[in-house]
Amino acid sequence: MDSLVKKFHLGDETIAAVNNVSLEIEEGDFVAIVGPSGSGKSTLMNILGLLDRADEGTYIIDESEVTGLSDDRQAEIRNRKIGFVFQSFYLLQKLTAMENVMVPLLYRGISEREAKVMAGDMLDRLKLADRKDHVPSQLSGGQQQRVAIARALVGKPELVLADEPTGALDQATGREIMDIFRQLNDKGQTIIIITHDMSIAKRARRILSMEDGRLREETDI
Repeated sequence: MDSLVKKFHLGDETIAAVNNVSLEIEEGDFVAIVGPSGSGKSTLMNILGLLDRADEGTYIIDESEVTGLSDDRQAEIRNRKIGFVFQSFYLLQKLTAMENVMVPLLYRGISEREAKVMAGDMLDRLKLADRKDHVPSQLSGGQQQRVAIARALVGKPELVLADEPTGALDQATGREIMDIFRQLNDKGQTIIIITHDMSIAKRARRILSMEDGRLREETDI
């Protein structure tokens, strides 16, 4: 991405939540973006995930510029190339763990039978085989987040975006979730994590810091 700008208007004031941000993410990268509340990091993540559009600048995915694409085309790219993990899990409460992981596959038009096999395999990988028929209220916070990770990964996305993925978890469970991300990255998964917690950020391979809409490299790990 190059020279991205995203502005919000509050009364007579204009705020650049993302202010001339340029960033290159390589395949297999593991990047943490840190910064205080209001620094613009979640707005940047929404642009990266094609959930929002920049007002200025270019965003290239797989050598294709995506900024000017239609909403439908962006949604198609988002569904096939990007997986999301959020602090609040966003699991469907009436569905089992298996059914929650199947949802993005069914949206792609994959048959229910094939989706069930793929979801089961992913839950097995994340050590949730014995919880696949449980609904979220029957799962611990860490188990719910692992289901959310399984849902993000089941479609084999090129990029996983995680917004405060340990924010709702205790410290020990947060470390467990970060261990999972590190193992996934060791196998080649590209991951970007948004966090305000430097101890979490240090588990990534690169740390970028964001303040007043501007991004800068902190260090290589």
